[in-house]
Amino acid sequence: MRLTFLGTGTSFGIPVVGCDCARCTSDDPRDRRTRHGALLEGPEGSVLVDTPPELRLQLLRAGVHGVDAVWFTHGHADHTHGIDDLRAMTARRGAPLPAFANSDGAAMLRERFGYVFGEGQPRGRARPWLALESIPEGEDVRVAGLTITPLALPHGEMETAGFRVGALGYLPDAQDVPESVIGALDGVEILVLCALWYGPPHPAHLNVERAVEVAERVGARVTYLTHLTHRVGHAALCESLPDSVRPAHDGLVVPVPDAEG
Repeated sequence: MRLTFLGTGTSFGIPVVGCDCARCTSDDPRDRRTRHGALLEGPEGSVLVDTPPELRLQLLRAGVHGVDAVWFTHGHADHTHGIDDLRAMTARRGAPLPAFANSDGAAMLRERFGYVFGEGQPRGRARPWLALESIPEGEDVRVAGLTITPLALPHGEMETAGFRVGALGYLPDAQDVPESVIGALDGVEILVLCALWYGPPHPAHLNVERAVEVAERVGARVTYLTHLTHRVGHAALCESLPDSVRPAHDGLVVPVPDAEG
């Protein structure tokens, strides 16, 4: 399996509109970060992780023609408001695209995108055609030839749906990582963690310092940090992080060994 980081920025994206800080004006393309999204590709199909506002541009850049399922980590706008960009895929499929979200996320999606998930809506090119399922608590999800183990993470007043697929652990927006999740990640080789910045703790997200602590406890061969703000630059992070922890960047492709479930 391989993992492609489609977007690695926080909800503002980088550059931030109207900001002239060193990261927002950087010449390093790795400092240009769109909102969070990723793609898992296995031998039998692919799973899109989230539908951020820049999804169409991300998919074009990565050369993605279609996906076999969508995994929504949660319902926040920076993770869902590119949902219309799935229309081109579902129009060609002629069948609904499987989509998964936890109970909080599914409720937010149905409320915000009634034209997609409401009963009696016309099928066709006017809207995406998704078959939304709630992620079963304590059960694996088998989709696109991959076995996905859901991992619940605290994120402010809600939970996000992280996951494990074989040797990959993927922990999106979270303010902390429970002991049960640490245990469920035993043996992973690649870990993905959200990390906003160096500095004060955030009520809904890990900072870099805490993410490094979690990475050390999990013990993956490589941990990639994502969901980064304009307070941290790619090159500076590369210099300051431990050797086993690296900043991800938009377009980064990572092979994941022995990840097919």
